Amino acid sequence: MADLNLDFCKRVVIDTAKMPWVNSPMPGVRRKPLARAAAEGGHITSVVQYSPGSYFSGHYHPQGEEIFVLEGTFSDENGDYEKGSYLRNPPGSYHQPFSKNGCTILVKLNQFDPQDKKSVVINSNTTEWQQGSGGLQVMPLHDFAGQHTALVKWPAGEIFHLHEHVGGEEVFVLSGHFKDEYGSYPKHSWIRSPHLSTHRPFVDQETIILVKVGHLELTHHSDSKTQGNNCLTKGK
Repeated sequence: MADLNLDFCKRVVIDTAKMPWVNSPMPGVRRKPLARAAAEGGHITSVVQYSPGSYFSGHYHPQGEEIFVLEGTFSDENGDYEKGSYLRNPPGSYHQPFSKNGCTILVKLNQFDPQDKKSVVINSNTTEWQQGSGGLQVMPLHDFAGQHTALVKWPAGEIFHLHEHVGGEEVFVLSGHFKDEYGSYPKHSWIRSPHLSTHRPFVDQETIILVKVGHLELTHHSDSKTQGNNCLTKGK
């Protein structure tokens, strides 16, 4: 398997709802790879679906694991995590995941700062929103060394100002329909914008996105150690 979407200087847009599922090595577990290193244990971002009663073998996370539960209930030996749950398993952690009734999750593997050792479990269904810019509401999920992950709720008709993504931005549309001057992104779309890119986002209907910023400037893999820092062309 070749590297997939690992040029972090390029903007990537994927409507994951239109992607076919790919079987994993474990029965009942399927995936939609969004970005993936060819080397096993490398950078991975994917949507993963567990059929009822399916599980994945116990494994370690050498460079961490980040999960958002999109549908159903995801579980491991530490607990059950319903739709809307956000998890961070730090570098060196171990678990054996499964789902009794089935679930779909967004997973990011091997993308942690080595010093980011904090375990995080947040149920967004029971966490209060905070007031953001304009009419936006924000739910911070994690911050570390200039990297920020949050949920953002957009009220119908909201228009945000033109802004620059220092360190890049990743957006996953959880509900509604996200838009900017470059396109329109329905539910479960994934948009990755490089370091120093710009856009002016807006929505027509209430929309909730999972957004991560500030993490792509220094992101690299074995074939391109300074790739993120070289994304100097602004815009799309």
